[in-house]
Amino acid sequence: MRLTRDEVIDAASVIGGRVRRTPVVEAAPGVWLKLECLQHSGSFKVRGAFNRILSADLPAAGVIAASGGNHGLAVAYAARALGIRAEIFVPEVCAPVKIAGLRALGAEVVVTGAIYADALDASRKRAAETGALELHAYDQREVVAGQGTLAVELEEQIPGLDTIVVAAGGGGLAGGVRAAFGGEVVVVEPELIPTIHEALSAREPVGVEVSGVGADALGASRAGRIALEGLQDRVTSVLVTDEAIVEARRTLWRDHRVAAEHAGAAAFAALQSGRWAPRAGTTTAIVVCGSNTDPSTLA
Repeated sequence: MRLTRDEVIDAASVIGGRVRRTPVVEAAPGVWLKLECLQHSGSFKVRGAFNRILSADLPAAGVIAASGGNHGLAVAYAARALGIRAEIFVPEVCAPVKIAGLRALGAEVVVTGAIYADALDASRKRAAETGALELHAYDQREVVAGQGTLAVELEEQIPGLDTIVVAAGGGGLAGGVRAAFGGEVVVVEPELIPTIHEALSAREPVGVEVSGVGADALGASRAGRIALEGLQDRVTSVLVTDEAIVEARRTLWRDHRVAAEHAGAAAFAALQSGRWAPRAGTTTAIVVCGSNTDPSTLA
């Protein structure tokens, strides 16, 4: 069964008071930036983490997750806020700044495997041993519903909003936004990691190669089934080059003083590169979804 707007509304009630209402700023006439990069733990993912944990019976072993970095940071942040143990598995491509952040939040960190899928396999074996509650990065109903609360917030902030543009890895944010939002949803991915794009073409999750500047945060090699079910129609899929992502990140810093990681700038890259343009007379929100980056690399 497809995720519903009612589930997203319920998630908003569950996580109320736990997450920030992140600001929007107008980047150009009719084009707004949703600064989810200012969210607790540096990305939207804390929304889904809180909803999953607060909707479950917590075992004594705490929680466990696999992540390219941002989901792990969100789980670690939520676990610390709730006073529970967190164990996070990350692949070798995980940015050092994210590993340092995980440890600073008190999580036990295991670095294993070349890509996210390897870390996920290892985390699931560990969860089976310990009985810890698993928080999947993008393919659990409570997680996807939590991510969708961003769209509900945007509707309140920008009356008459027509379009939401989001970057995608496994599709958790895109799926949650699609479930909650009645307008156009544009899903942006790097050309080197076309996970959702290929899944939409095949109408089912398929494996893709993972590489490029967005690999640590958008490095899901297979789309989530929960998200994909809702994304089968009423979405526009856009692919952007790594060069466009790098330039979009630079522009966000230079022109707007927004510090984004490469994955966080991917949605903006679709607009800036000309791969996608809003229809005349419409209002668009572009989600800047993550800021877990080394600030010394922004200039």
